[in-house]
Amino acid sequence: MNYLIPYLPIVMILALAGVFGVGTLVASRFVGPRRPNRAKALPYESGMEPTGQANVRIPIKFYLVALLFLVFDMETVLILAWAIAFREAVVPHFQLYAFFVMVFFLLILVVGFLYEWRKGALKWN
Repeated sequence: MNYLIPYLPIVMILALAGVFGVGTLVASRFVGPRRPNRAKALPYESGMEPTGQANVRIPIKFYLVALLFLVFDMETVLILAWAIAFREAVVPHFQLYAFFVMVFFLLILVVGFLYEWRKGALKWN
């Protein structure tokens, strides 16, 4: 059980965040004013009266841009974490293993990027 002691601060912060989040919601329920009206019940659309159908077809380009964002976002986060682990490697041959794992990861990202490029997500009209 002693091996879990280093994680105790993380658990305490997560518990504190959970208590703060739930506590804030409960306190706002009791303290905040409630004056329901028609404008508050409407879906928010830049302060304008909502018009048209709720089910609108969205062009695939939006999904492709979101996928492109995820590819580059995940790449950045994981490469930074990988670089720290790569620099501080103490296990023999870990750096060689980590290098090939990163090459494989980047290969997957390049395939996603080429897919986006071929589908035309990088072309703006």
